[in-house]
Amino acid sequence: MATPVERHLVLVGLPGAGKSTVGKLVARRLARAFVDLDDEIVRHSGMTVAELFARQGESHFRQLEESATARIPPSPVLVIAPGGGWIANERAVATLRARASIIYLRVHPATALARLKNDMTIRPLIAGANPLETLDRLLDARRLKYEAANATVDTDGLDADEVALAIVRIAAG
Repeated sequence: MATPVERHLVLVGLPGAGKSTVGKLVARRLARAFVDLDDEIVRHSGMTVAELFARQGESHFRQLEESATARIPPSPVLVIAPGGGWIANERAVATLRARASIIYLRVHPATALARLKNDMTIRPLIAGANPLETLDRLLDARRLKYEAANATVDTDGLDADEVALAIVRIAAG
C-alpha cells in the first residue's frame, strides 16, 4: 500500500469543519494542488450548489459529486475537500478509498455553525430555520462514516494553521 505521502488526502467532516480553508493550507505546505470538489461540480455544471439542490435535488447533486470524484486522476497526488455529505456517497468514497488517505476533521456542530455564520445561504442542507439542529442531525447520520476515516483531527479550539500542521504530520507517516 502507498504511504500517505504518495496518496491523495481527502478531508471530510461537517460543513464548517474547515475542509476548504485547511485543505488549501495543507496543499501549500505539501506542494500539492488543491481540489474543492464542490467548486469542480459548480464549474462542470454551470450552477451553484444551492441552484443544483433547488432545481435538480440532492440525489442529482450526489450523482454529479460521484462523477466529479471519478474524474480525479491517480496522480499527481492532491489535497481534496469534498462537501460534507460526500462521505455518505458510498460509490464516490469507494472510488478514492484505495488511493487516498481520508482524514476526518471532527468539529462540534456549535463550533461549525459559528464558523459558518456568514455563509449559510450557500449551504442548502443547513440553510433552514434551525441550522444547529440540522448540523446535529447530519452528524448523527454521518458519524460512523466519518469515523471510518484513516485518521481524525479534532478541530475544536484549533486555528486553521494548527489543523493543517496536524494533517501534514499525518501525511508524513
